[in-house]
Amino acid sequence: MDKDITLKAMAHPVRRDMLSWLKEPEVHFGGQEHPLEMGVCAGQFARCGLSQSTISAHLAALSGADLVTARRVGQWVFYKRNEETIAAMRSFLNDL
Repeated sequence: MDKDITLKAMAHPVRRDMLSWLKEPEVHFGGQEHPLEMGVCAGQFARCGLSQSTISAHLAALSGADLVTARRVGQWVFYKRNEETIAAMRSFLNDL
């Protein structure tokens, strides 16, 4: 885990919202056609009111920081929180 990249990814409020929504996908993305066990489809993040390209850039930043995992299924990409990286980041911040 690159702590600087992770901190930079977490610095944006929309990205923090995305991570928060992914913590309880059944609450925030209950209308998704595919099972939430697969993750949340990138298109479901339209709820934040941003363009698809902006949403994709935010998800790419979270993925690049290893805060989320991405899984491609056909034409869709599904995202889940990477709890291991999030826990490591929490531990790092607690040690400061």
